[in-house]
Amino acid sequence: MPTAPARPAPATAGAPPLTPVFVRLKLSLLRNGLRQSSGRTAVYVVSLVLTLLFAALVVLGLVALRGNDHAAALVVLLVTLVALGWAAMPLFFPSGDETLDPTRLAMLPLRPRPLIVALLVTSMIGIGPVFTLAVAVGSVIALAHGAAATVVGVLAVLLTGLVCVALARAVATANVRLLTSRRGRDLAVLSGLIIAIGAQGVNLGVQKLTGPDGLGVLEPVATVVRWLPPASSLQAVDAASDGSYGRAAAGLAVTAAALVLLLWWWQRTLTTLMTAPDSSTLQAMEKDTRRRSAERGPLRLLPAGRTGTVMLRSLRYAWRDPKTKMSWAAALGVGLLLPIVTAVQGGGSVYTACWAAGLLGMQMYNQFGQDTSAFWMVASTIATPRDAYVELRARALTIALVAVPYVSAVVVGAATALHQWSEFLEAYGLALALLGALVCTGGLSSALAPYSIPAEGNKNVAPGQTGIASLSIMGGMLAGALLTSPVLGLTIWLHVADAHGLLWLVLPVGAAYGLAAAYTGLRLAAPQVAKRLPEILAAVSKG
Repeated sequence: MPTAPARPAPATAGAPPLTPVFVRLKLSLLRNGLRQSSGRTAVYVVSLVLTLLFAALVVLGLVALRGNDHAAALVVLLVTLVALGWAAMPLFFPSGDETLDPTRLAMLPLRPRPLIVALLVTSMIGIGPVFTLAVAVGSVIALAHGAAATVVGVLAVLLTGLVCVALARAVATANVRLLTSRRGRDLAVLSGLIIAIGAQGVNLGVQKLTGPDGLGVLEPVATVVRWLPPASSLQAVDAASDGSYGRAAAGLAVTAAALVLLLWWWQRTLTTLMTAPDSSTLQAMEKDTRRRSAERGPLRLLPAGRTGTVMLRSLRYAWRDPKTKMSWAAALGVGLLLPIVTAVQGGGSVYTACWAAGLLGMQMYNQFGQDTSAFWMVASTIATPRDAYVELRARALTIALVAVPYVSAVVVGAATALHQWSEFLEAYGLALALLGALVCTGGLSSALAPYSIPAEGNKNVAPGQTGIASLSIMGGMLAGALLTSPVLGLTIWLHVADAHGLLWLVLPVGAAYGLAAAYTGLRLAAPQVAKRLPEILAAVSKG
């Protein structure tokens, strides 16, 4: 007798919705993180209080602009800056939120679409979203007039918050391989420099607002920015207040379309991230091939022997070591930023280019401490003052390889921007003299006052060596300034004597003087390095 076909098993109870689970997970991560230490709890509470106070001040300022003719221009630019901050945040602070790394969920049976919804809702929990929503609410209060504008404002607040969070999530997901790698950590180290440059830009903008035109100077830029999401949603509120409901609908539509595109991009990159292999699965042979091809490129122009080897090692430290890279990037960035800021402000002098020479010359200080615990391998190759001199000379040549063309470009740029070509030669000569003087004192300081730089953490000086570091840097800077005084005195004397036709002499004199100072300093430092090698090794290994 044939048997009846087996009935399918009854369906099991559906899995719980993903969004509440992720919300509870985010709250648990936050609660457990704060339980780790009282210090972390205090930092979080202080950050929350300060953010809320700042948000309250921003809201009050926006409310005070209600009825101002240029309020819409300020609002759309402010919201655009907030959105840019959300886009940059995961690049500069990838470790600020553990949930920004979706690869932690790669082994779970989750589909992209419900996962994105859960992550989007979860991302609205935090200090950043609270501040963003506060800014959006204050912007709506400043612009909304009438019931229709209020309804549009509610939608604008919701869309602004979602677009900012989705933008941050999409950027983080698209760059998660970079952010969890060494290069990503290097990018985070450079965040302070980029934030400082951005702060200078904001500072210049604020100074423009204090002029006679006030907020009116924002109108040309706001005319373009007002149609970029999420600022277009705030522009929709202003349009609804004026009765332009078509423009209001268009503004909301632009922001809504941006949200849909961001979610689509996020879903696509998330799916690729969860299913595609990462770069760690590539063959080591490919990396070795790239390395060999690089060494056959510009690096083959380095001198042969120990000099070229030391220069190559120093260049790799500057490119790969996060703290060394940060030091170089700060010197390059600030040295260029100061002439630009003074030029934009309508003042300054071509002599501000000397900052580039001074900051790059400071890279010569504490040369052996920059090697950290690896210095013992260098120390094992130094047996005579001649060995020490070749080592120091190669390190100085590495700095000169970058500093000389960079300082030259900055001086030329400053003279062009400030229209002070008559002072170009003397400023250039003084900058080269300062660079050579700092190489001189930096070499001596590296030999006489070395200190350890911890390999981990954010400290640049090992505990107990702060005094040595201060003496090394401050004393060396003072000595470098004194060494440069003959060239500076020559420049001043030529001006006082009204011998402007001879000011071109400052350039060759400054270049020759800087070269002689650097050579003398290295010659004097080399015997001290060979003599004090055990002490130097002990000092730089304390971290």
